[in-house]
Amino acid sequence: MIELPPSFLAMPRWWTEGADWLAALPANAAAQCERWDLKLDGEVAHGSNAIVLPVLRYGEPLALRLSPPGAEVTEQIHALRWWNGHGMVRLVDADADRGAMLLERLGAPLTGVPLDESIAILGGLMRRLAISGDPMSLSTATMARRRAGEFGPQWDRLGSPFDKSWLRAAEQLGAGPLATAERDLAVNGDFHADQVLRGAREPWLVVDPVLYRGDIEFDLARILWTSLDKMQTDADILEHFGTLVETAALDSDRARDWVVYRTVDYYLWGLGAGLTEDPVRCRRLLQVFL
Repeated sequence: MIELPPSFLAMPRWWTEGADWLAALPANAAAQCERWDLKLDGEVAHGSNAIVLPVLRYGEPLALRLSPPGAEVTEQIHALRWWNGHGMVRLVDADADRGAMLLERLGAPLTGVPLDESIAILGGLMRRLAISGDPMSLSTATMARRRAGEFGPQWDRLGSPFDKSWLRAAEQLGAGPLATAERDLAVNGDFHADQVLRGAREPWLVVDPVLYRGDIEFDLARILWTSLDKMQTDADILEHFGTLVETAALDSDRARDWVVYRTVDYYLWGLGAGLTEDPVRCRRLLQVFL
């Protein structure tokens, strides 16, 4: 029986839900290992919603990921199958009803690499993941158009928290150029250094994907805001933006448009959710790009 790390039990998700799932998790993990002929091979790791157990199956090192079953798990399994190991962790087996995925085992996260190097790696992976899009996936154009219509009312409810010109710029982008996908490519909608781990068959591989289709520039802003505290000056931000554009072979203007749009989106969402640090990062990004 595994012991759940206190840091996992303290994750915000469990403040309001998941008590029964957490209580049953040690026994369910043991049962899943028995179903798949797995043997524990190290310490439990975790993210915000899932635990990952290093395991062996007939001597092969793998990783058992367990999270609450539901649409998120089903969609992630589909995403992993769509990318099929192309720049992405390989899915070995899955049991969506039990929230279980058996994955190839990976190593340390990209966050341990110096920023200049990691930004270039992320740009290369962004392009590597840009295989043909899944026609059944939600498009970045649809998301831009739908969400842009919510910006104004949310900005009003939050008490006009930032310059109205920033709001208008994002609304115009979401209703205009970003509402038409220029490409029909697979897009990972949760892409940043914490989600990239060292691999064996490829130097770096992505985990925990969210599959969309359309413009791969969609999540470039997340790469910037998750590493923004390591960027000392505005020039640093623009330099790293330029590296991403170059290494991912992006259109610079469209990449900038997505940064503006997505940063306003996250700024409003973060304020509504009661976040304090991320809205400050969003403000800094918008001051650079607008």
